Amino acid sequence: MTTTSTEHTVPVNGAEIFLTDTGGDGSPVVLLHGGGPGASGVSNFSRNVEALAASHRVIVPDMPGYGRSTKYVDHSDPFGYLADAVRGMLDEIGIRRAHLVGNSYGGAAALRFALDTPQRAGKLVLMGPGGIGTTRGLPTAGLKNLLAYYGGDGPSREKLETFIRNYLVHDGASVPDDVIESRYQASVDPQVIAHPPLRRPSGLRTLWRMDLTRDRRLRHLPNPTLVLWGRDDKVNRPAGGPMLVDMMPNAELVMTSRTGHWMQWERAELFNELVAGFLSAESRWEAA
Repeated sequence: MTTTSTEHTVPVNGAEIFLTDTGGDGSPVVLLHGGGPGASGVSNFSRNVEALAASHRVIVPDMPGYGRSTKYVDHSDPFGYLADAVRGMLDEIGIRRAHLVGNSYGGAAALRFALDTPQRAGKLVLMGPGGIGTTRGLPTAGLKNLLAYYGGDGPSREKLETFIRNYLVHDGASVPDDVIESRYQASVDPQVIAHPPLRRPSGLRTLWRMDLTRDRRLRHLPNPTLVLWGRDDKVNRPAGGPMLVDMMPNAELVMTSRTGHWMQWERAELFNELVAGFLSAESRWEAA
């Protein structure tokens, strides 16, 4: 089945948020992409939008700092800033409540959105989300590689290819060269280089804000939540999956083998099946 997409740019608190809107009258689902260099909404979820749009209205923004959206992020509270931007975007397009599906950086934004305004979120799908136990150990090799992209001698195609093939996915050879090239070109946009959207947190206050497992509201969050994590994730530690399920009252966990940090891409068929089933009204995942 072929679905029709429309594109919009909406103003949110002085910024411009670009989004695609796909599907029909089903309940709205917002897909929030990860924070790697050159990321954007549609490119990160290219293997998922059509499958989910069969039964939902699928909203896919470029988050602030990425794609065709304004190149600015408040680094004193990045997850809070992103959550506010997503909420403002929904206000602009007339959506009061939506399911949220977040990958990595987008997973942290989705979780912060729900913590701040649980009544605005439906179900949550958190896929290898950021902000989970981030003050409880040294960064992973993948995260250090990611944060170093704009440092040193600056961005390069070689650095991006190393990150994608060695850290983002389980099977690096499965990623086509054109995917790497398109992300590289997006990553060297002069506005992005001037204002890198992802950087090492500075200051203890910011660092603690970015560890969502230290937020006391997490243990009382009512939203049904599906946590997905690749067992071979080299960016965000798979131990974060059981940690979230232990803390959240309505969370379920699915971990998959031969899967890195980019589950929605390298295990697309399984991802689409799990997410569509979880979001369906008849789903066994529905909270009592």
